[in-house]
Amino acid sequence: MAFQKAVKGTILVGGGALASVLGLSQFAHYRRKQVNLAYVQAAECVSEPVNREPPSREAQLLSLQNTAEFDILVIGGGATGCGCALDAVTRGLKTALVERDDFSSGTSSRSTKLIHGGVRYLQKAIMKLDIEQYRMVKEALHERANLLEIAPHLSAPLPIMLPVYKWWQLPYYWVGIKLYDLVAGSNCLKSSYVLSKSRALEHFPMLQKDKLVGAIVYYDGQHNDARMNLAIALTAARYGAATANYMEVVSLLKKTDPHTGKERVSGARCKDVLTGQEFDVRAKCVINATGPFTDTVRKMDDKNAAAICQPSAGVHIVMPGYYSPESMGLLDPATSDGRVIFFLPWQKMTIAGTTDTPTDITHHPIPSEEDINFILNEVRNYLSCDVEVRRGDVLAAWSGIRPLVTDPKSADTQSISRNHVVDISESGLITIAGGKWTTYRSMAEDTINAAIKTHNLKAGPSRTVGLFLQGGKDWSPTLYIRLVQDYGLESEVAQHLAATYGDKAFEVAKMASVTGKRWPIVGVRLVSEFPYIEAEVKYGIKEYACTAVDMISRRTRLAFLNVQAAEEALPRIVELMGRELNWDDYKKEEELETARKFLYYEMGYKSRSEQLTDRSEISLLPSDIDRYKKRFHKFDADQKGFITIVDVQRVLESINVQMDENTLHEILNEVDLNKNGQVELNEFLQLMSAIQKGRVSGSRLAILMKTAEENLDRRVPIPVDRSCGGL
Repeated sequence: MAFQKAVKGTILVGGGALASVLGLSQFAHYRRKQVNLAYVQAAECVSEPVNREPPSREAQLLSLQNTAEFDILVIGGGATGCGCALDAVTRGLKTALVERDDFSSGTSSRSTKLIHGGVRYLQKAIMKLDIEQYRMVKEALHERANLLEIAPHLSAPLPIMLPVYKWWQLPYYWVGIKLYDLVAGSNCLKSSYVLSKSRALEHFPMLQKDKLVGAIVYYDGQHNDARMNLAIALTAARYGAATANYMEVVSLLKKTDPHTGKERVSGARCKDVLTGQEFDVRAKCVINATGPFTDTVRKMDDKNAAAICQPSAGVHIVMPGYYSPESMGLLDPATSDGRVIFFLPWQKMTIAGTTDTPTDITHHPIPSEEDINFILNEVRNYLSCDVEVRRGDVLAAWSGIRPLVTDPKSADTQSISRNHVVDISESGLITIAGGKWTTYRSMAEDTINAAIKTHNLKAGPSRTVGLFLQGGKDWSPTLYIRLVQDYGLESEVAQHLAATYGDKAFEVAKMASVTGKRWPIVGVRLVSEFPYIEAEVKYGIKEYACTAVDMISRRTRLAFLNVQAAEEALPRIVELMGRELNWDDYKKEEELETARKFLYYEMGYKSRSEQLTDRSEISLLPSDIDRYKKRFHKFDADQKGFITIVDVQRVLESINVQMDENTLHEILNEVDLNKNGQVELNEFLQLMSAIQKGRVSGSRLAILMKTAEENLDRRVPIPVDRSCGGL
């Protein structure tokens, strides 16, 4: 009989420098508080990494091919899979890990970016007297503290405000949040507190003030999820694990156990997705940590295996940073359909989500317009009427598939337990399913414990509590100052590098190109409004980046922050990667096309294009139509009914403004809906109608034409930089 064990888990529906939230003095106090004896003892048990730097992908592939037999082979390079590899290799087990795509390419990079115990699950535990839910929350709060400790550059405590609009809710929520602090015990990040109405609006000025009676603020953690996942993978590689992305498991290998006569899983047939090469990787134990694709691997082992995973889609959107305070999040505890939505500052932008709906398994989940609008409507309910929440301000959107453990007959994913499950098949395949980002480490520990017991492996207890991840050991909140002083980087760029690479930021800085300017001395940006620099592309290849999509979505987070900015940076990224990886022109074009397709479908660009099409209605007042026609005819002096680059150049020259032809072509192309090389009056009116309705924002042509109309006589320069780049 297959053995199945339910294990405690926690919720994460889903980073930033800690010092920016707490301040340097408070950070130091927090740091001392978290470094307890257990952490020190755990870290001291582990020998130093065998590699100063992670081996190259080529070296890892040779290790996979030439090792006669591993103790552990992990399938899946998400947070849990990489956590399993790190746990196993630090116990002294010979460990391998393969991932069919990139590390963190699935659910682990598409979270709400929170590290938390789950306030609402504590509520359920108390209301239903559910001891398992209580233990799940308590364990998650312990793991939250550990994760903030071992990767301080990638994570930080974040205050989250719970606005209260009814007097009776104030004591109700206060008791619940105080219990959350109490359950956390010594792992409490900072005590929660109550704010009056005036103080709440002072902290969160864009909040809906009508009927507001006050607010409660509590603390959870926030992180850069994809970079955190990558840090786990790189740490495992440095400790000696043979880890390789773009290695697909084609089939499982089996051999007959001489003692029982039964077939046992003994490895996997793997295929290098980039070259097509196939070879066998043998192991005493194979672990299935493939998230939403759990049942696919289980059916490789046993085609009659029952499904244990029911996928649920969670959509998130990113909006400009001015929608939320820089260091205060918001929790909507009861949306119109009973779900919970977070509204959080992240990477100087604002992230909102998530939804929770049943979905089909796919490698390329797409955010739906319905889910985007649901989130926008919920945001409108909590923000002041002075803040116009526009569809055009959605800078990026994505859908992540949560691998929820469930009864296959259940239809309501809202009632599904988030506990993780370790399942051991008849042939010895170990599956870890369910769980949350926050508890990846404890999930990995449970999984490796099961592997050791089932396959009689020689290893001691887990040693990952307190074990610093790549970049965390020598990081400090003032590290970025040394980057500015030693290398001549912009302060914003230096802060970004320190918060992304930790103590490895110096290696990136050494690769930075000279700008040719007085300041900054080095650090050429990939795109003007984000602190990502060209050196990160070269360094990203050392971190196993193989494609342009890897670079824009997981080595940098451009695709998750602003898809238009990501698209603008793509040609330069492909050029730099092509130089390092010896891509020919055909390969470069293929990478460009694949990355643009990724942005279009998976990151919300498709939704942007659908906000303004040649079928868009013109819904304007007659007075507005007359006003916009007059503006249009200032450019269309010949009354042709359309404007071209020549028309725009003529107007700009008349007010002594110079702009290169490529930029003008890009500006007109954004509004040229039928792609005939010109903008017709009807297209211009469609644009202005979409802007009025909030479906489109940041149109460079609209800004240029409006400013030109206002300044034709004054002869002042016209600002045409992308305004937010809204979708």
